[in-house]
Amino acid sequence: MIVPADVVPSLVGVVALTAVATVVLVLFRVPASWSPALAIARGTVQLAVISVILTGIIESPSLIAVALCVMFAVAVGVAAGRIGMSGRSLAITATSISAGVVVACAVVFATGALALTSRYALAIGAIVIGNSMSIATLTGRNLTRAVIDHWDEVEGWLALGARPRVSTLALARRSVRDALIPSIDQTKTTGLVVLPGAFVGAIFGGISPFEAGRFQIVVLAAIMAAGSVTAVLVATWMGGIRVRPHPLR
Repeated sequence: MIVPADVVPSLVGVVALTAVATVVLVLFRVPASWSPALAIARGTVQLAVISVILTGIIESPSLIAVALCVMFAVAVGVAAGRIGMSGRSLAITATSISAGVVVACAVVFATGALALTSRYALAIGAIVIGNSMSIATLTGRNLTRAVIDHWDEVEGWLALGARPRVSTLALARRSVRDALIPSIDQTKTTGLVVLPGAFVGAIFGGISPFEAGRFQIVVLAAIMAAGSVTAVLVATWMGGIRVRPHPLR
């Protein structure tokens, strides 16, 4: 197999950037300082494998559906692990992420914002699933930490006879807001601070800047819709807390 000439410089750059991240974290004695390096190594291998796989399935709707299901399953497992792996957390992340993704993608294709093709289904499905995973993780972790930090307040509500979800409602709302902040900031600074990967990739692929922009704004709106649904459902699911949660790792 012939290796493209620009692969070696790219690998050198990735290794150098990984070293920078690791050294900075190690010097500051951050727990799990090697996590970014391991994540980059794993991501490199996974991208290499998925690039080969997608070459063979990009025109097959059935295989695209299988690929999206695999992505969804991994996203559910990752998010559930971050908020405390259990059968309940798997149910929370699975239902919340799936609801967000289904609603957002249904609106995108039903309105004709994007044509329902294998390529678009894979592109927007993967992006929305990944962002929903992150938002579910942030919502769950934010809410758990908020309940721990404000347990006296929650316990006071419970002592007065409030239902568990009522006692954590303000904390849940704040957790949803905070989980959406990265997506909101990315969306409102698009074109000013951020040139999203989908936009840049579409231009590099030969699409006109106008068409790339149209695709990107649809993607950003889908992320916001899916993330909002996902975050609210995670917060609702997790809001019925009767005992103080264990601290997250």
